[in-house]
Amino acid sequence: MHMKKAIIGSILAASIGVSGAATAADMVLGVLNWPSAKGTVEILKHIIEENFGLEVELQNGTNPIVFEAMDSGSMHVHPEVWMPNQQNLYDTYVVGKKSVVANENGVPAFQGMCVTKASAERTGIVDLVELSDPSFAEQFDTDGDGKGNIWIGAPGWASTNIEKIRAKSYGYDETMNLDIMDETLAMANVDSAVTKDENIVFFCYTPHHMFGLHELVVLEEPAYDPEKWVIIQPTDDPDWLEKSSAPIAWDVAHLHIMYSARLMEDQPEVAAFLSNVKFTTDLVSEITFAIVVDKVDTAEYAKDWVVKYADLVESWL
Repeated sequence: MHMKKAIIGSILAASIGVSGAATAADMVLGVLNWPSAKGTVEILKHIIEENFGLEVELQNGTNPIVFEAMDSGSMHVHPEVWMPNQQNLYDTYVVGKKSVVANENGVPAFQGMCVTKASAERTGIVDLVELSDPSFAEQFDTDGDGKGNIWIGAPGWASTNIEKIRAKSYGYDETMNLDIMDETLAMANVDSAVTKDENIVFFCYTPHHMFGLHELVVLEEPAYDPEKWVIIQPTDDPDWLEKSSAPIAWDVAHLHIMYSARLMEDQPEVAAFLSNVKFTTDLVSEITFAIVVDKVDTAEYAKDWVVKYADLVESWL
């Protein structure tokens, strides 16, 4: 590892014509508002600073903001792009403008709707479409208004818009309140429901720590069919909800690191590294569990993680 650092440091110094430390904010990495992305970006930051002699800045942003910034070169890396959730941004910047490059080593991921095992046993719910039945929906009423409550995601997530489409397609937008809130609060509600033996239904995905904390049941759905998956995002059409339909399960998703194409000229060694990074579902789940459940400091955790998985990091380098 140390030899690798020395070699890369020499190459970098020669290429930029300096022998000292790099200037501040040589690279800017995007920070998204979910745990796995926050952990992954800290790991990438630590590896880049330690091995390439660059100073890396982290900036908060939504998916559209980070993609626009990678396009302009004011930001350089998105640590975790969910596909096909961000298909419209991918088509615009990766396929169309070619200003963003996608790491092809995607981490497989699942998305769907879950209930706790106790909720399934108490209510008898098996299939997601059953929430369109008022008698099922009212069993998940958490605010006393007679309609059920279902967390469909956080503000700014593309998946949240897609869950609005799916609710309309299945019909439970008429029987359920579609709750949108920060994931931290939503997961606290799940913890509370388990403690109080209350029913709860919510958007769930892997990699995620929730499956390690609670016994969950994924609600059944018709299998994914690309012909029936018609998704338009609000950034593309003001009538997106009316024109969209998805009465089926999600396809298998993949999480990708993406980076500004400008890096291939400005920092080619870093671009090569970013193209080689390959996380796994288990690794991302481990990172998320540490951040959310163990409540570690993400920057310190990243340093320890790089030491723990030194051979893996070396292979990326």
